Amino acid sequence: MQIVETLNEGLKRAYTITIPAKDLDARVDAEVKKIAPQVRMPGFRPGKVPANLIRKMHGESIHADALNATIQESVDKAIRDNNLRPAIQPSVDLNEDYAAGKDAEVKVSLEVLPQVPTPAIDSITLERLTVEPAEEAVTEALQRIADGQKSYDTAPKSYKAKEGDQVVIDFEGKVDGVPFEGGKGEGMAVVIGSGQLIPGFEDQLVGLKANDEAVINVTFPENYGAKDLAGKAATFDIVVGEVKKPGETKLDDDFAKSLGLESLEQLTGLIKGQLEQELNGLTRTHMKRRLLDQLAANHDFEVPPSMVEAEFNQIWAQLEQEAAQEEDVEAARAEMEKDRDEYHAIAVRRVRLGLLLSEIGQANGVEVSAQEMNMLIAQAAQQYRQEDRQRFAEYIRNTPMAAAQLRAPLYEDKVVDFLFDKATITDRKVTREELEAAIEADEDGHVHGPDCGHDHSHDEKPKAKKAAPKKAAVKKDAEAEAAPAEAVEEAKPAKKAPAKKAAAKKEEASAESAEAAEKPAKKAPAKKAAAKKA
Repeated sequence: MQIVETLNEGLKRAYTITIPAKDLDARVDAEVKKIAPQVRMPGFRPGKVPANLIRKMHGESIHADALNATIQESVDKAIRDNNLRPAIQPSVDLNEDYAAGKDAEVKVSLEVLPQVPTPAIDSITLERLTVEPAEEAVTEALQRIADGQKSYDTAPKSYKAKEGDQVVIDFEGKVDGVPFEGGKGEGMAVVIGSGQLIPGFEDQLVGLKANDEAVINVTFPENYGAKDLAGKAATFDIVVGEVKKPGETKLDDDFAKSLGLESLEQLTGLIKGQLEQELNGLTRTHMKRRLLDQLAANHDFEVPPSMVEAEFNQIWAQLEQEAAQEEDVEAARAEMEKDRDEYHAIAVRRVRLGLLLSEIGQANGVEVSAQEMNMLIAQAAQQYRQEDRQRFAEYIRNTPMAAAQLRAPLYEDKVVDFLFDKATITDRKVTREELEAAIEADEDGHVHGPDCGHDHSHDEKPKAKKAAPKKAAVKKDAEAEAAPAEAVEEAKPAKKAPAKKAAAKKEEASAESAEAAEKPAKKAPAKKAAAKKA
């Protein structure tokens, strides 16, 4: 076997591997001898089938297996001998004119992980913005719970419905005077002002009384779930069954007991604890963002283009999803295109931070334990049907890349916690509004500070166009995270290198299909009535 390096440029590597025909023939001979005792053929005693007949019957598949195994071993050897850490699966191509009995020439190309410089983590300084739950916030949360448990009392038949009242209606929807599928219902309870129904519907219930008949005129939203109704004008013939007024809910021990608790004090304590957890999460978000900003500002090294492209595609897919929800989809996509380079830069930052956090974690013994991994699998499995959860768990345990992707967020959080412990942290008490404003200020996606190299003269954000996707939200999420670089450690050569190019394409497609088939399907949600909001 001969391995010749043909490219060594930046993070790109390429090799030509020549496998002599005699080596392949020797491997085929060895495999024939190995399987001979198990081969059964009419007219021959078990284990006595001649080698030439075995070759005739199974030679093609034996040769393909031998070739694949030899290619795999040669790729592994090239990676091992050159001390490479692949960033992605190596591309492996066999020469087009290969045939049994000839030397095999294999082209291997890959991108490798960069040599990450020793991270500077001893001079990290952070400010921790802390917030105490305000009593008003606790009271508001309690009131929201009370509102959610609100009861309604039937009003007199002469009572006219107003906002906040519940109206029970029978309805039938029509487009151009023709009833449409799913547009009919009976006894539907609607709280005026809840936003439960399509825009404009609830407003026209105001002033109606029990037994009133009316025609509601509405236009379905352009992004309505039922495509045949999207953007169309419709009427709903309705009959009011009854109007109900909201009853008074007292925040007392009896109310807390109706929720399964012992007292209002216990309920208040639980609410306060939830608010503290929420505020701590905001504090951590701000600190983590500042930490990543410092790491990004202090470390600059080349990153694998393929990893950047994968990260960019993930960000872009999220933008596409958000754009699809806008009223003017094309305008939203045009807005995205204007900032394509900016989102690409975010992808570069995320990959670099991911590699950096991975390096810090490995250098300092940060790891996700088996117990923690089992908890992650159990939590992720909850999104599937009961009968599919075991299949999902087996899929994760048998698929290293899937396991790495699931493990990566927790691994990143553990590295971040390690860095928090190393950092010099000062505390400052602020209000919730000040904390949220500080987080909002980071949403423009760059490192703030006198040395950040950014022109701050245009930091004031223009008002977002109605059709524009939620760029700030996407950027905030992208900037606040690092790419799951722990997963790149799993990017090893495929277990079986295909014997021919055509076979390679077929095997890739099969692998994707197999992965899709192995993942249990989620339950499909039930269809909503057409009158409800998309």
